[in-house]
Amino acid sequence: MRARHPALPGGSAGPSRRENEGSVIGDSQRGPVDGVLASAVILLVGFGIVMVYSSSAVFAAREYGDPMHFLIRQSIFAVAGLVAMWIGSRLDYRTLQRVTYPVLVLAGIGLLLSATGIGTRVGGAARWIRLGPIGIQPSEVAKVGMILYLSYSLAKKAEKVKTFTIGFLPHVVVAGLFMTICLGQPDFGSAVIIAFTTFALLFVAGARMGYLLGAVLVAVPLAWLAVVSSAYRMERIRVFLDPLRYRLGAGYQVSESILSFGVGGVTGVGLGDGRQKLMYLPAAHNDFIGAIVGEELGLVGVLCLLACFAVITWRGVRAALRAADVYGMLVAFGITLLIGMQVLVNFGVTMGVLPTKGLTLPFVSYGGSSLVLSLFAVGVLLSVSRTTSTSVLGEAPGSGEKPIGVVARGAQAAA
Repeated sequence: MRARHPALPGGSAGPSRRENEGSVIGDSQRGPVDGVLASAVILLVGFGIVMVYSSSAVFAAREYGDPMHFLIRQSIFAVAGLVAMWIGSRLDYRTLQRVTYPVLVLAGIGLLLSATGIGTRVGGAARWIRLGPIGIQPSEVAKVGMILYLSYSLAKKAEKVKTFTIGFLPHVVVAGLFMTICLGQPDFGSAVIIAFTTFALLFVAGARMGYLLGAVLVAVPLAWLAVVSSAYRMERIRVFLDPLRYRLGAGYQVSESILSFGVGGVTGVGLGDGRQKLMYLPAAHNDFIGAIVGEELGLVGVLCLLACFAVITWRGVRAALRAADVYGMLVAFGITLLIGMQVLVNFGVTMGVLPTKGLTLPFVSYGGSSLVLSLFAVGVLLSVSRTTSTSVLGEAPGSGEKPIGVVARGAQAAA
């Protein structure tokens, strides 16, 4: 079945794939940058720099003799990330199809290296590879790589996406391999993110619900087995169920985080005046920076922060629904989902409603790999939003027709 495009009467397929290819799309072929999306992201990056300094100054002075240690590094990461975002927004997102498999292979190699002893261990997990003064977290590359792989493969196989051996099994196998390596680091949080991303993109692409539900029925007992077979994961479950009971032990970090939100109240104690960062709350500038926001800026600050992420989610879904082709739609949806899930998981952990996962708060937490790759992903999202169905029409890679998945059908109906 050939999809009718809302911008062309009679369902014309528009320009050919060859006409649409190129490293950069001409300005006459696409619209302006989504200013709302870009502004929300830049605002979060700036806010993150402020909060990293506020939450890390005392710790940095004690550990490195310079209260501005993390501020300087985060500012450098932010500049590099914003450049990456600009580059991503200027590129034709379809050119990423050419590097899909190299990125996926490099991510897999990085995960294997970090999990087999070459990686740097922090907090009991080998998640980083050191290249001189720079630390790279392969799991961050793997998340973006999986989105690119799933989007490319599902769009290419769109006519057979409902089949088990072509449309479902290969994608689940690749995701399962990456999840297994993540669990070996151990990095349960990244494994969960990859699992949800795979499930969501398969659903959006139109995979059979029976296969998806069957995968869930298989995954749930396997996930439970992964938890009960690990002493530290079982400990996290016990802490999650009753953090105050273990406040002087494994539940100390979560308990202090919950206390931060309680102390902050509605309006907070004031920016820079928080006390939990004074060596009480571990990782205050990293995974638990949301707790410092809650303490210093209160409920109002947290809601404003979440509102910015809600804007990003809205504009990301909007870009997916208006994408010129199925590949762009899947890429936009995957990137939006990745950011949204990490926000929900991070705040869920800091508030004690989810077990500790070790995921950063996008654009706000300290960290180079997460910030630079997240900003590049937003740049790709901006590129998709600039190339809409009303400007440039693309086709599914390897196909002369534009297949219709779940979201694609909704976009066509809305148009």
